Amino acid sequence: MNRFVVASLAASLALLAIPQADASGPPRATLTAFQSEAQLRDYLKRLQTLRPRMPMADMAPAPPAAVSAAPSVVVTAERAAGGSITNNQTQGVDEGDIVKRHGDTLVILRRGRLFTVSLAGGAMRGVDMIPAYPPGVDANADWYDEMLISGDRVIVIGYSYGRGGTEINRFMLDRSGHLTFEDAYQLRSNDYYSARNYASRLIGHQLVLYSPRYIPFDADPMSALPALRRWTGVRSTFRPIGSAREIYMPPQLPDESIDTIHTVTSCDLAAEILACNATSVFGPDGRVFYVSARAVYIWVTPNWDGGSRAASLLYRLPLDGAAPSAIGVRGAPTDQFSFREDADTLNVLVRSEGRGDAMWTSEFAHGAVGLLRIPLASFGDGLYEAQRGRYRVLPAPMSDRSFQNRFVGDYVLYGEGNGWGTPQDLRSALVAAPIAGGPVTTLILPHGVDRIEAMGPDAVAIGSDSANLYFSSVLLGRTKPPELGDRYVLTGAAQSETRSHGFFFNPEPGPADAGSGVLGLPVSRPARPAYRQLFENSAAIVFLRRSGGKFLPLGELAAGTQGIVDDSCVASCDDWYGNARPIFMDGRTFALMGYELVEGATTREAITETGRMSFEQAGRRPLERSQN
Repeated sequence: MNRFVVASLAASLALLAIPQADASGPPRATLTAFQSEAQLRDYLKRLQTLRPRMPMADMAPAPPAAVSAAPSVVVTAERAAGGSITNNQTQGVDEGDIVKRHGDTLVILRRGRLFTVSLAGGAMRGVDMIPAYPPGVDANADWYDEMLISGDRVIVIGYSYGRGGTEINRFMLDRSGHLTFEDAYQLRSNDYYSARNYASRLIGHQLVLYSPRYIPFDADPMSALPALRRWTGVRSTFRPIGSAREIYMPPQLPDESIDTIHTVTSCDLAAEILACNATSVFGPDGRVFYVSARAVYIWVTPNWDGGSRAASLLYRLPLDGAAPSAIGVRGAPTDQFSFREDADTLNVLVRSEGRGDAMWTSEFAHGAVGLLRIPLASFGDGLYEAQRGRYRVLPAPMSDRSFQNRFVGDYVLYGEGNGWGTPQDLRSALVAAPIAGGPVTTLILPHGVDRIEAMGPDAVAIGSDSANLYFSSVLLGRTKPPELGDRYVLTGAAQSETRSHGFFFNPEPGPADAGSGVLGLPVSRPARPAYRQLFENSAAIVFLRRSGGKFLPLGELAAGTQGIVDDSCVASCDDWYGNARPIFMDGRTFALMGYELVEGATTREAITETGRMSFEQAGRRPLERSQN
């Protein structure tokens, strides 16, 4: 366990006795790359002798064993530009999701298949369906998790336990909404899954992927290095991406703590044949990665506190291809929403006892809380640690339940809630800390905090008691200190999606600081344990209008209960990334729930269903065509 905290973050930081990074001036240096394959091989062999054991093998992701006590997740940020229907964290950085927009067409990734629905002319019409994997593949042991659209290409990101690696499958989408398999590639990696994070980002036409690879301690260590292979219908040979000069030596971390190669792969999706570059760094398997518009950050955390060494290391990998840099740090962020990069500063909310966000580890962050503000100029060769004064100790949560955090405007907010377990009665605290310093405000809520979202300049804290779902607005933009605003209670319900993409706030025309708009969120009725979202559809999507600072319930678009048939699922048959989304598109409002797409007409006071369809049946086409 990370032993960073003894009594408080401040007490731990006082124990540091290693060089502190100078915040003034440019970075001293960047990381040092290996100069040859021989040098890299020698280093990997030395690691093998120090750690004569295999790391834990990949396992198909499963909920925490003690679901009733497991924490949940924080959430999202600003909408991406250009009419995105995805609740992205950073403007201009698109995230992989289960539904994307291409003009008047919706493309939906569902249980190992791609579907297209035309919305042209005010209608809803199923157009096509195709497997989300290459023709002829046995996809029984595969998970197809995330989808992006670049130009007329649909890109599906998945992980194959059967073939071992991260899959990049490309499909062409024509103007009529029909899909054609184009090609497929596989990155050598272990499973990237996180209960909170997304493996893929899209910036322009550049695909950015994170993948871990555990160093094999009983095989050729070079087999852990970044490699790519194109699918040809048979198992082909992985070809290395780049050379030893794109793999960087780990500063600060002792050899015995290193068991993973962390790789960021960038691919030009506009290329006829996928062209990729990879940059790799070493570390323990505990990690959180965050993608800004300029760089990828990877925070690696070992299982122990190195005493006179920094307990963690934070890498910065610029997206322009410049050499990576690093800085020593303490503790660990909970998830990607613990980060925000501003013009010249990286802000990170850290917990003293955390192990990153791989698989389910983000669900178990504990310990003291601190806000770390690192000038980008402080990143260098990793031999220096962030100055003690860069950490600001913040109030500890009221309990060790699900920890949620989110940057909104000039504040970082955090609280705790029910998480993946059965909703329970909670009296929780929501902390709002000014990023630049100043008094911290603690707001007491009659419910847990299972989601924190932005609503223009303000925020909304969403969570449950044992029976009801609460929406509590937090006024940030016009009041000092922050205050609780209006609250709406949805009786006999709980949120049915913990993924950040399950929520969307659609701002209304008008002053940007008004915070007016319509929000949508999938719900279950009656309230149910959150882990059941993996196996059950949502009951409905609830819509609220916020106007003049007040919540106005518009109503729900409900899932159908008739005509549900077996879909004969063969791949990706559990909904690890959710199955329900509110969609706002060109003045129209939709609820995606399982295989149903429901449209509603919205007035100032209500939403009324105007149409529904099952795209699972409407999008079917002859099997032989979908295999071409």
